[in-house]
Amino acid sequence: MTPVASLAADPLFSHGVDTTVVLIVIGKTIAVFVILLLSVLLYIWFLRKVIARMQNRIGPDRAGPFGLLQTLADGVKLFFKEQSSPTMADRRIFRLAPYLAIVPAFLAFAIVPFGGLVTIAGHKTYLQLFDPVFGILWLLMMSGLGLYGVMLAGWSSGSKYPLLGSVRASAQLLSYEAAFGLAIVGVLVQANVLSTRGIVNKQGAAHWTGIESIFNGDWYWLPAIVALVIFVMAAIAETNHPPFDLVEAEQELTGGFMTEYTGIRFAMFYLAEFMNLITMSAIAVTLFFGGPAGPGLGFLSADNWVNTWIMPMFWFFLKVIVLLFATVWLRATLPRLRYDQLMSFGWKFLIEGAFVWAMVSAVVVVAKGEGWSMWVVVPAAVAGATAILGVLWACVPRRAELVDDIR
Repeated sequence: MTPVASLAADPLFSHGVDTTVVLIVIGKTIAVFVILLLSVLLYIWFLRKVIARMQNRIGPDRAGPFGLLQTLADGVKLFFKEQSSPTMADRRIFRLAPYLAIVPAFLAFAIVPFGGLVTIAGHKTYLQLFDPVFGILWLLMMSGLGLYGVMLAGWSSGSKYPLLGSVRASAQLLSYEAAFGLAIVGVLVQANVLSTRGIVNKQGAAHWTGIESIFNGDWYWLPAIVALVIFVMAAIAETNHPPFDLVEAEQELTGGFMTEYTGIRFAMFYLAEFMNLITMSAIAVTLFFGGPAGPGLGFLSADNWVNTWIMPMFWFFLKVIVLLFATVWLRATLPRLRYDQLMSFGWKFLIEGAFVWAMVSAVVVVAKGEGWSMWVVVPAAVAGATAILGVLWACVPRRAELVDDIR
């Protein structure tokens, strides 16, 4: 057995690495990949059925019971479809781009804690693939890397519509990445830790303290409520989900950056998009809703396998399903924004709001730590934030000024 200096807080590595530890890591990797893949298949079915209900239709009901196998049937069909590439395409980059989209989506999900501390083959480990001390920085890095797959797909296609889609993608994702990161700062000032496992533990995932923990500030959705709203909007924009799906607006760009892709390569982009959406929902649960925190079964002991394995995963995936239902509701309800509205909303409102909220949160957290009077600190912080927003708003060019400049 070889001692290691692990970057992770997982007790699996506390006594070094041996064959059993390696096999556990391989098994966890396969399990996480399968969970994410099955989640995508079930989400697409769920999406179709819910929207069908909202539109007074039946939805998929032929392939398998309740149409559950419809997504699998679509995937098999795409797998056997003919692969084609444009004459003017850069073939190596064209083939590489789908992998650059799907791999970061999986690696981002790797840091999600979807369960508690369990024992496997005599080794204690967390139900989480990867728990680095810099977990949030890893998330931001993978979120940025996913952009390269989209950009290179459009550029390498040698066609104008994919190129326009990739340009839109780069502008949109970079714009909302700023608000996305600042929204996470609103959580970090509460948790004071970058590890995702540390964040859920700060919210009581390790020891459930009762239903009151949901509303007394233990879960960060309440003390960081503005950060939660900004995070959700920025995450939806980053994942190209309606009403922010301007990257592949079919009325304008045919199919956007993946217009020239067919068969399994097209399916990989499709898969990456839904993997990103599920990952962002899981990250939202981790940051704001306690991750796997929830009550166990009281008639069983706390160390019973049901309370250590099943119940934390049940509560985690239940929260994720609720958020995913909200995304389906958005898709079925809101029309697509114009591109200028999308960029204006991101740069003029979302980034400024996220920045000011991070500042106010930091002031309040420091004041609590120092024991200052909240009756003085909160009004002062709100007044300062209002003044900053006023200055920023005064600096925004008015429509008449822009029209004069164009003329």
